[in-house]
Amino acid sequence: MSVTRFTPSGMMQPTPYHHVAVGQGSRHIHVSGQIARNEDGSAIAENDLAGQVAQALRNTAIGLAGARATFEDVLRLTFYVTHWAPERIGEFMDGVTRVAEEIGLPTPMPPASLIGVDYLFELDVLVEVEATAILD
Repeated sequence: MSVTRFTPSGMMQPTPYHHVAVGQGSRHIHVSGQIARNEDGSAIAENDLAGQVAQALRNTAIGLAGARATFEDVLRLTFYVTHWAPERIGEFMDGVTRVAEEIGLPTPMPPASLIGVDYLFELDVLVEVEATAILD
């Protein structure tokens, strides 16, 4: 395996993600920001944060698979969420949980950052996900 994830003692625990990932390999994979859109660009039926998180992660999985990678190869995830507020974490994590098994997202997740933004490139887009992976 080219990625080892862990959370050293002395760092905040428990969290739904590991704090550290060490990658060894020569193939770097960067999946651009994925949103909750279908292949034809149409919006998904669920237009809430949980539904959009789930679909954006599904699209990220498709991008990884295209490079012959999975979430096991991911070093880092970055989530951009519009109008973020701490009380939205339950809805956000519901989206992660509902799709995790389907897409092979490990628990805890790879190191992740959640960044609140005013808006993304279209007003109905609530979340965008970027992934960085590495393979031997």
